[in-house]
Amino acid sequence: MLFTRAHATTLVEILRWRRDVRHFRRDPVPEEVLERLRRAMDCAPSVGNARPWRVVRVRDAGLRDGVRQNFRATNAAALESYDGQARSDYARLKLAGLDRAPEHLAVFTATDPAEGRRLGRMTMPDTLRQSTAMAIHTLWLAARAENLGLGMVSILDPAGIETLFGVPEGWEFSAYLCLGWPETHDDTPLLHRVGWQENRETTWEER
Repeated sequence: MLFTRAHATTLVEILRWRRDVRHFRRDPVPEEVLERLRRAMDCAPSVGNARPWRVVRVRDAGLRDGVRQNFRATNAAALESYDGQARSDYARLKLAGLDRAPEHLAVFTATDPAEGRRLGRMTMPDTLRQSTAMAIHTLWLAARAENLGLGMVSILDPAGIETLFGVPEGWEFSAYLCLGWPETHDDTPLLHRVGWQENRETTWEER
């Protein structure tokens, strides 16, 4: 298939409006939309076609509460690591959508999957983690195209999450994602907007 300039423009718009969402409406996401998002992840590239990502749809109230407790403890420790104005700035940030997002996804990486037969990762094992990251980004773009928002909760203790979920040996925690309808739509990252860290242009160095 040959794509048109209109396709390229639409892709750039989706990329520009893909944001790390923190503020969600509570409205549920229809199952047929979630199924489309699940299928979109099948299109993500992966080393050796290993597809090492393992996704858990978190619906159990006890597990969700355990994630919140993990976040609160980790967030408190992070706050203590800042001083002065940085500490005040950090304290004002809303860093999680755990309480309102209707869908939670815990994503893990299988660190030695049989799939792919180790092709491409014997010398660069981190390509498994990179593959999971690309699958998450694929999901992020597909969600944006459905007018949904996705937020990644990165202030978590990975070992604690692995213990909470009782994952098999060889599953490494990669990301905890909140998914739902955003309260607002914005093409500017929240951390840029609130003055924490402004966007920087990507540069390509020539050598």
